[in-house]
Amino acid sequence: MQVVLGGMHEDGLGVPQNYQEAVRWYRRAADQGFYLGQSALAGMYEQGFGVPLNYTEAVRWYRLAAEQGGIHAQFRLGAMYDFGRGVQEDNAEAVRWYRLAADQGSADGQFALGGAYHFGKGVLRNHVEAARWYRLAADQGLSIAQSYLGGMYRVGRGVARDYEKAAQWFRRAADQGYAGAQTVLAGMYFKGEGVPQNRTYALAWATLAAAQGHDVGRKLRDSLRKTLTPSQVSKAEDLSMEIWERIKARE
Repeated sequence: MQVVLGGMHEDGLGVPQNYQEAVRWYRRAADQGFYLGQSALAGMYEQGFGVPLNYTEAVRWYRLAAEQGGIHAQFRLGAMYDFGRGVQEDNAEAVRWYRLAADQGSADGQFALGGAYHFGKGVLRNHVEAARWYRLAADQGLSIAQSYLGGMYRVGRGVARDYEKAAQWFRRAADQGYAGAQTVLAGMYFKGEGVPQNRTYALAWATLAAAQGHDVGRKLRDSLRKTLTPSQVSKAEDLSMEIWERIKARE
């Protein structure tokens, strides 16, 4: 109940948003050894919400929760080791905590572990393992994992090259609003990689990415606009609005 009250104050649900009050309730739960309270309190220290930003305190509370099996805390503790926040950077220790979270089904942990294998951070580089962990996270709907898995299929890394499967995974991520995937998907429509070549669709997806501030998407949008007729540009803009409305309707 204390964690619930803390969450209500943190998010402003039914009460005015008040980070200090959220911290007060989270701390009560944390001091009683409740791992959800410890993890939530750690998050407030990590972000500087309601308390001064303090990575060392964040690590302390994440560790207490992680040692009790808290999945989110295990993932976040891994990230703290990964980026050297509140602790000395230690990729191997990051992987240990990511794996604990991943083995409990954390999509974030699975994606992070996939990244460790992909880039050889804390483990030997292994693209097959990277693709396997990306897929587990992607199957849970994590958009960044879907995009990375699409990239593995596009270049044939850890999996056989397959442009159609690449496009399918990029599309799943793009449909969730992930700008990086929208940009790549735009390029695939432009080239006809794994999808029928369609410059109108390419411009629509590039427009969506550009609207979110994606620099490559913006450059691609500007380049594509020069190659299309005013009618095609107008159609692409209408299509991008339709897609955006579908994306927002899913949120």
